[in-house]
Amino acid sequence: MEKKFYITTPIYYPSANFHIGHCYSTIIADSIARYKRLDGYDTFFLTGSDEHGQKIEKKALEAGVTPQEYVDKIVENAKDLWDKLAITHDRFIRTTDKDHVEIVQKIFKKLYDQKDIYKGEYKGLYCTPCESFWTETQAKDNVCPDCGKELHEVSEEAYFLKLSKYQQRLEEYIKSHPHFIKPESRQNEMINNFIKPGLEDLCVSRTSIKWGIPVSFDEEHVIYVWLDALSNYITALGYLTENDELFKKYWPADVQIVGKEIVRFHTIIWPIILMALDLPLPKTVFGHGWLIIDGNKISKSLGNYKDPRDYIDKYGVDAIRYFVLREIPFGNDGNFSEEALISRTNADLANTWGNLVNRTIGMVNKYFDGKIENKKVEEPLDKELLSLINDLKAKTDEKIESLEISKALEAIFDVLRASNKYIDDTAPWILAKDDTKKDRLETVLYNLLESIRITATILEAFMPTSSKNVLSQIGKTDSDFKCLEVNANSSFEVTSTPSQLFTRIEKKI
Repeated sequence: MEKKFYITTPIYYPSANFHIGHCYSTIIADSIARYKRLDGYDTFFLTGSDEHGQKIEKKALEAGVTPQEYVDKIVENAKDLWDKLAITHDRFIRTTDKDHVEIVQKIFKKLYDQKDIYKGEYKGLYCTPCESFWTETQAKDNVCPDCGKELHEVSEEAYFLKLSKYQQRLEEYIKSHPHFIKPESRQNEMINNFIKPGLEDLCVSRTSIKWGIPVSFDEEHVIYVWLDALSNYITALGYLTENDELFKKYWPADVQIVGKEIVRFHTIIWPIILMALDLPLPKTVFGHGWLIIDGNKISKSLGNYKDPRDYIDKYGVDAIRYFVLREIPFGNDGNFSEEALISRTNADLANTWGNLVNRTIGMVNKYFDGKIENKKVEEPLDKELLSLINDLKAKTDEKIESLEISKALEAIFDVLRASNKYIDDTAPWILAKDDTKKDRLETVLYNLLESIRITATILEAFMPTSSKNVLSQIGKTDSDFKCLEVNANSSFEVTSTPSQLFTRIEKKI
């Protein structure tokens, strides 16, 4: 049976150009997608932009352009950024895409026809920046619980989705599917803070906003953001169309990655929409923490962030990818600072990985003119390193499955550090002085090249450019996930002039 894997990021709101926080979610999803592809999974990776709503309408008015012109410019910038970060999405969906618009209208009509959506009047508190409605109980002192901005009372005719109808079914589903909401702390928060107090029916249309998808049978109304935005995960696959092969193949999603501030939309509203449509729920929704900069939340008002391309140009794309994946345990808030980035780059990428590759290739050239094979002159201290290498794929599989990306990288760098220690323990420069030890020297260098080959093959999911460079330098560009144990019967021909992977950064911020 063919292995399939479907992973999504949230679709980002293009009210301003994307920052390093948007990059964080997308790099994580891209690395998981790359890993699964390398491991033989038929993988579909979706990202995109959520382009409708009052906030965009206001921003476009202030800029003196149409909403479409406003979002087009930001989306073009975002796609360029994803290219710079080597993101390998299979589709970048936009909620202004014609197919998305048409399918959302069909979904709305279907839910209306089966009486899961009904017309009423909305009266309550509304947060424009978050595009969210709140009850007086939820919003203390008339401020938004999410962003802290002032709420405004609105009253208008609206359509509502019957969340209350599905409350018990959703609570039972979450309790019986412990992997649905991750990490566990988010699961407890959703049940105790939002579901148990009672779900109120959700306003899913507005008449006071024009920038949105019209309700097909009542064009005074536009479909409100969350029904529009959340549906992208199935509209992108052709749900409710004649060309629904992708939907049949990939749904339900295996992993949906979202920031912690939108977990409640993805684990309450989204599953209820799917239940109403009689569709299976995603296997896992993972709510990750925020990336903060030097101790502060990334904020346009504080002006505390740069264009991510500034970091990429200065430090290199793989250093940025590695830092956000390795530094922050997935699920927790994490700090992005250039000082920490420099420390990681120097310690792990330059000193550990780059140094190992450079030293090993240099010795293969110096002692064997760049060509070696395994002479199988083994000693007891080889076993520990070879065992670490052979166990690595199982460890990274386990950590990727549990979405512990930082720990997967830690396991890989444990092997790289052990390989550097192996050089010190075997002392090839001493073996080279004794002609009777030549076969032992060749075995040692062969073991090191196998370590480099296997770690670089796995690291391709996380740092694709550098990994391909390493594999090219050791003459193994065809290396794949099916050969991730030490091959005792191969040979190597390395480059005569090794190129430096990462340069130590001496200047401190």
